[in-house]
Amino acid sequence: MKKTKVVFFADILENEHDGATRTMFQLIKRIDADKFEYLFVCGVGPDRVQGFECIKVPAFTVPVNTSYKMAFPKLVQYSLREKLHEFAPDVVHIATPSLLGEFAVKHAKQTGLPVISIYHTHFVSYIDYYLKNAPFLIDYVKSKVIEGQKAFYNQCDVIYVPSESMANELMDWGVSPLRIQLWKRGIDTELFSPSRKDPYLMPRLTGNNYPTILFASRLVWEKNLETLFRIYDDLQLKNIPFNLIVAGDGVAKKACEARMSKALFVGKVSHGVLAEMYASADAFLFTSVTETYGNVVLEAMASGLPCVIADGGGSADFVENGVNGFKCEPYNEYAYTEKLAMLLTDDSLADVFIGEGLNYSKQFDWNQLAEVYFTDIKRLARHEMAEELAY
Repeated sequence: MKKTKVVFFADILENEHDGATRTMFQLIKRIDADKFEYLFVCGVGPDRVQGFECIKVPAFTVPVNTSYKMAFPKLVQYSLREKLHEFAPDVVHIATPSLLGEFAVKHAKQTGLPVISIYHTHFVSYIDYYLKNAPFLIDYVKSKVIEGQKAFYNQCDVIYVPSESMANELMDWGVSPLRIQLWKRGIDTELFSPSRKDPYLMPRLTGNNYPTILFASRLVWEKNLETLFRIYDDLQLKNIPFNLIVAGDGVAKKACEARMSKALFVGKVSHGVLAEMYASADAFLFTSVTETYGNVVLEAMASGLPCVIADGGGSADFVENGVNGFKCEPYNEYAYTEKLAMLLTDDSLADVFIGEGLNYSKQFDWNQLAEVYFTDIKRLARHEMAEELAY
């Protein structure tokens, strides 16, 4: 049987780098080598991925976020095109509309190859943070980014988006709805489970028996950290006994430690440790409005942890306010502290949210999502989906 050949472009291919790469590897580790052959092209990654060759393109650190590197394919464009010609793919998978993504979509159009992309990162929402010291540029830069993303995604045959809100936003930009397909992310419900609860974990970490609020995220400014700081201040002013544990790392970690001196920073932890922390804490706090999906909210729910989150971004789609969690005005610290205080003092309310959250999170299965992806890859290889777009 002839294998379906896929060339997979991603600037970063390190499994635990962020939510986007974790999503990629959920698919990568499910590749059936008897049916598919993959070639990976990345800026940062290993020499082989799941046994398949991985070509590394020169990459450089992004000035506004030193935790990221961007690949520059033009530096090796001739040898890269030669390798692609030799591999002769049937389908092109592009992770990000970066310089590498632009190279990939251009190559696909020149060679008549179908393209699939997963909408991982809501870049437009980052602009407010990166240009906060030059607000007069924000609207202009946003319009240019939207224009570029519209042009990029309208060259893709299939775009997986993780939430209804993200799908609507792409369509508002002018991306063809025929190309957009709702494809929610999955979670490992065996790993993220109330069974991971350790009643001694939080007292051991904090040295007391106060209720514990967990914040888990990359510590970068676009995660609305300024609001987190104000929540921390307001909880202290209200004399509410609490511990704040922050799990994650990033360029803003030192600033967070200086600003929230009594919080406990555990750094970037493994999924196994994070699962125990979710299951053992009393409330989950998430202030980000820049998520396309927000895996951490779903992981917390699956772990039996009631959530208080920002009403913005893709993660807001998970929470039905007052039913399985609370959604707050994104920049209003008093809204968060009011809801956190309710959860930390009302066990019956917390129990309702826990039960509803567990029921909701059960519907997200990675095996089913991967089956959809590989079925679509085969259909793209046969040009069935491109034919549908033509009508």
